[in-house]
Amino acid sequence: MKQTIIDLIAQALRELEQASQIPSDLNANIQVTPARDPGQGDFASNIALMLAKPAGTSPRALAELIAAKLPAIDTIAKVEVAGPGFINFFIDSAASHAIINRILEQGDDFGRSIIGQGNRIQVEFVSANPTGPLHVGHGRGAAIGATLGNLLNFVGYEVQKEYYVNDAGRQMHILAASVWLRYLELCGETISFPSNGYQGDYVWDIAATLHRENDTRYQKPVLEVFADVTEDAPAGDKEKHIDDLIEKTQALLGETGYRVIFDLALMTLVDVIRNDLHAFGVDFDRWFSERSLSDDGLIDQAIQRLKDNGNVYQQDGAEWFRSTDFGDEKDRVVRRENGQTTYFASDIAYHMNKFERGFDKVINIWGADHHGYIARVKASLSALGYDADNLEIQLVQFANLFEHGQKISMSTRSGEFVTLRQLREDVGQDAARFFYVMRKAEQHMDFDLDLAREQSSDNPVYYVQYAHARICSVWRQCADKGIDATIQDAPLARLVNAHEQALVKHLGLFPERVEAAALRREPHLVVNYLRELANHFHSWYNAHQFIVDDVELRNARLALASSVRQVLSNGLGLMGVSAPETM
Repeated sequence: MKQTIIDLIAQALRELEQASQIPSDLNANIQVTPARDPGQGDFASNIALMLAKPAGTSPRALAELIAAKLPAIDTIAKVEVAGPGFINFFIDSAASHAIINRILEQGDDFGRSIIGQGNRIQVEFVSANPTGPLHVGHGRGAAIGATLGNLLNFVGYEVQKEYYVNDAGRQMHILAASVWLRYLELCGETISFPSNGYQGDYVWDIAATLHRENDTRYQKPVLEVFADVTEDAPAGDKEKHIDDLIEKTQALLGETGYRVIFDLALMTLVDVIRNDLHAFGVDFDRWFSERSLSDDGLIDQAIQRLKDNGNVYQQDGAEWFRSTDFGDEKDRVVRRENGQTTYFASDIAYHMNKFERGFDKVINIWGADHHGYIARVKASLSALGYDADNLEIQLVQFANLFEHGQKISMSTRSGEFVTLRQLREDVGQDAARFFYVMRKAEQHMDFDLDLAREQSSDNPVYYVQYAHARICSVWRQCADKGIDATIQDAPLARLVNAHEQALVKHLGLFPERVEAAALRREPHLVVNYLRELANHFHSWYNAHQFIVDDVELRNARLALASSVRQVLSNGLGLMGVSAPETM
């Protein structure tokens, strides 16, 4: 209905232009929103207020001109000009009720659209370093990314979900060295474990697998391991200490031995991450290896393309990308003086590869700490000849856990953190997925564990799911009483009370809310919608009986309740949250 009204206003404006009653170059951006006050109709437009100044008239006078030119259609009962120049639209009750039959006919497809026109979008999210299990901070990016992918698919885009496996950086080498040092301890060596090493129990588990499968094959004397290694903190330099240990690990084990330990740590944790995400209802179409960029020569290709375009220069033995020419705050090194390429060079190659695969849009969902990378990555795309606007980057703020009013402190390196698996097992997948998506991605989030565990109306996911379960219970009551309710072609005109009218109106908003959530990349809009719908339903349920002696009224109310159930199910499904029949 919203689009219908927009089309009617556009037609009225064209007629006014043709009659020379308004200028022909107004470039109207027609906005139609649901009316806040039922007394002011169902929809309202502020188009007259927006165009009055360029049209050279008062907003109210222009509103009256537009209203007079609006084509008459059966679904709009009345149009009024109100206040300083708002145009209010009153929808015919029969047209409003038609949404119920539409929902019941379309079922799981209600709310779908083809606005995406099959355009290809890649959504890359989570992409955490495989140096440990996913923690609750990663969970927020997983829930938002998966929901956004579902939304984009629902409105007609061809979506690919991708996880970028950072399997070539320094952190992976720190992990490999950490595993080997724990392995040496299992071999009987006494180790002073580095303060900058990975210290979680999972490191012991990987080391135990290495020891079980290889016995003492990779054992080296501890004096040899720590010979000529920079002293650790606090007396020494912890960063230089761990880097020296990495070099010593590689030298003592040799390329083959080191690769065995590195790959064991990598594959073990990638499997853990993959399994945890799958259990969380998040699956990816592709897992892309950072290491493959080097193995396949893509990094060299990307740097060469920048060189060919005149965007690389040499200084102090290193190769620099002229990123300031494309809006970055400073130029960036892509190849160091020792010949090694930088992490940024991998980023350039990876994003070049994304667009080479033919995606129309690429959406990266990154942690908020990656804010500084946005300008340089977009600069590299421009330098490579791509439209940088086709890369969208959404930053997700960390999720803070609270229990009994106290913040739970976490440290990934020390291994003191709450894993995504622990959170899911504690509060349940539904609560976790729902809570993660309740706010805008860029807003800080405080995850209240006590509230997520509650089975009460204070818990938002429980409140929404309970609406669905309540409707299911009504149908079970009908079955128990032997009532053969017929909701097909129910006399919907009997739905006349204020609660029913509010519900019908809100049901009709679902498709546009879904589209808005997808196009604005804001999944929380679906959460807001479902909470509003559940509130309308519970108010109706508490005020009126459904199973009444009046057969026509009963069937009409059951039809409305069933359409609410369907929309709740569709909306929850987009978020990866179940729609339970009993609670």
